[in-house]
Amino acid sequence: MRAPNKKPMRKQAAPTLFAQLNARVALEAQPDGGLAATVDGYPVELGRFSAQALKRAQGLHDGLPLASFAGSKPLAQEITTLVRRLARRGLVEYRLARANKDFIVIEPQLADYWPQLAKLRAADTIALSRFAYLRRRADAIVLESPRAAALFQICDPAIAAFLAGLAVPQKIAELKRQRGFPGLELIALLAACEILFTLDAKRDSLRASEGDDNLVMWDFHDFLFHTRSTEGRQANPLGGLYPYVGTLPPLPAERPAWPGSKIDLSPFAAEPQTELAITRLLRERHSTRDFDETHPITLAELARLLDSTARIASRWESPVDFDGSGPLVSYTSRPYPAAGSAYELELYLAVANCADLPRGFYHYDATAHTLTPIAVADVQLEAMLGGAQFAMDAANQPQVLITIAARFGRLSWKYSAIAYSLVLKDVGVLLQTLYLAATDMGLGGCAIGTSNIELFSKMTGLPFHVEGPVGVFALGRGASSEASG
Repeated sequence: MRAPNKKPMRKQAAPTLFAQLNARVALEAQPDGGLAATVDGYPVELGRFSAQALKRAQGLHDGLPLASFAGSKPLAQEITTLVRRLARRGLVEYRLARANKDFIVIEPQLADYWPQLAKLRAADTIALSRFAYLRRRADAIVLESPRAAALFQICDPAIAAFLAGLAVPQKIAELKRQRGFPGLELIALLAACEILFTLDAKRDSLRASEGDDNLVMWDFHDFLFHTRSTEGRQANPLGGLYPYVGTLPPLPAERPAWPGSKIDLSPFAAEPQTELAITRLLRERHSTRDFDETHPITLAELARLLDSTARIASRWESPVDFDGSGPLVSYTSRPYPAAGSAYELELYLAVANCADLPRGFYHYDATAHTLTPIAVADVQLEAMLGGAQFAMDAANQPQVLITIAARFGRLSWKYSAIAYSLVLKDVGVLLQTLYLAATDMGLGGCAIGTSNIELFSKMTGLPFHVEGPVGVFALGRGASSEASG
């Protein structure tokens, strides 16, 4: 018996990728040909454009196909320039749509993100990154990863189910034959954002195949916490924004006392004449946010502070105890305690105003007790110092901004599940050490709660998962009218 003829599958039209203004953004053309974007009432100047480009730009409210302004024609180049300027400021998002129906909305998490399609072959085997995760956000499903430059809002639940199936590696050729295949364009977009990855035949495991050896040592929760609690690789609100004002009352400064009888410790307090020197320093310690620009910190003072807080005092080696077959591990000793004596923290100094030391960016070599200049662009140095000034709400830039960076592999090579937690504990100890040394020297300091991991990566050339900022400390000579806290 002859089998009935199968109807050929109808080939779907390729989806279209649109660039569209963020919902909070409006474009305002000016009589002189200038164009400004208004974001929550604040204007952002975008430059001058031709009358034709200004008219075409209004289409960004509903979305313009990226293909419509590709090419070398003057109008296309103007629109490309405009969209890239908007992208650089995080004011656009992208939609992947077919037949006027969105099935993916791409929200950039990295400044200047531009959609890219990874080059994939039919023979390639791809899998979902172990750092990728789906979650509900309000009434939408989003797919994201701490490695990704963009977040993907999934408008069609069938796509979420399809992508979940990529927990098991599959060949591109096999995927294309499956019912519900969302299209190679989406797969290529996700691969370019490292939410999907191509297996390396030379690697013997999925974990090793996904990235370099430094990435292998990261646990999912550590990597997510690092990128989502810092600036530079995410677009979520961050900092002191009081998100629960009007929803919940603030907690009191002091915890209500436990019930029961009390043991009074006052009679055991030390007399002033027998008070420890460390007690005085602890009580005098405060945050200094304004610095005396006419009397900057000196290089000699900076050298003394680094010597007393971060310089290597000794070094040794010890084998890992695996029945005598473990590798030899090197260790150091420094003025502050550190988890497992790993001492994974490094100091980088952005110098704005220090007597006898040129303005610039430096690495502190704790072994040789030297400063090594690192060539950076002026705009990068200004962005780092300006970001600290803004975070402190200060009148001027800190005289010296110390970025505390971690070599993450020093801890994650040994510790499972708690590596990043230990990094942050070490940062807290070092910050207090810097505070106390600055107080003892009559200098001012202030810990800052935010850092830009992407800016640091660009300034140093170090991948953000290899070495990156985990703490920041502003240092200088305090102004006479300094605010403390």
